[in-house]
Amino acid sequence: MDDVTKVALDPQLDADRTAEMAATAAGIVVRELTELAELEQVLDLYVRIWGREANPPMTLELLRAFTKAGNYVGGAFVDDGRLVGACVGFFHAPADDALHSHIAGVDATMVDRHVGFALKLHQRAWALQRGVSDIAWTFDPLVSRNAYFNLVKLAARPVEYLPNFYGAMVDSINGSDETDRLLVRWNLLDPAVELACSGGGAPAVVADELAAGAVTAVGMDDDGGPVRGRLDGETSLVAVPRDISGLRATDAALARRWRVEVREVLGELLRDGARITGFDRQGWYVVRRGL
Repeated sequence: MDDVTKVALDPQLDADRTAEMAATAAGIVVRELTELAELEQVLDLYVRIWGREANPPMTLELLRAFTKAGNYVGGAFVDDGRLVGACVGFFHAPADDALHSHIAGVDATMVDRHVGFALKLHQRAWALQRGVSDIAWTFDPLVSRNAYFNLVKLAARPVEYLPNFYGAMVDSINGSDETDRLLVRWNLLDPAVELACSGGGAPAVVADELAAGAVTAVGMDDDGGPVRGRLDGETSLVAVPRDISGLRATDAALARRWRVEVREVLGELLRDGARITGFDRQGWYVVRRGL
């Protein structure tokens, strides 16, 4: 049996290979972090990203405890040794067989370098080495860029809408907005996930969905505001703003309208048993019933 066939038959080898390829393509090295000095770099990075020096997203003591207890702290480094990305996760209850990926961030200087993709693939390989089958995490459903990354680039699947999950998080990313989140599960050995990790993730195409009979549950008017549509379709489309962060800074009232509209519609669809199956890069969730 040749080496290529061996890799294809061994999920762990394939996960390691795709993680290494993603890191190489991004021009970084990704590795697990355990030393105190490295964990301090993680904190400094998160403070820069979220702008929360007085109330950082993590504490050094907690990171140290996580690593000692065998949880995941991964970091991405460039050639000069600078930390440019980090991801932290902790284990669920034993019966759930999952890791919760709590926080991940990438330095602004590395935007569009695919550092986040390399970090997640490293986390996937790390989890598979420990016999973990799923990774879960949350993200803001209004952030189109993150929706595309999670649902298309990684092929994670939303399972629950969580209104104002964290409460107030006044920082440079969330502003004063409520912290609604979508909880996603990443089935690490799902064929769709394996394909996405190899670069084969494919976005939904709204024009094709409309041609096949999809209805618009939330659309967008000419002024960039949300417009309520129908909720009775077998396939529903839910729009989100292209840049909610910019909208929060320029028109907080409109940003809040989007929060309420998407919460009510997307939340109701998921509670009724519909499932989010895809995301169009222009900013549309595809939601299907009867799956």
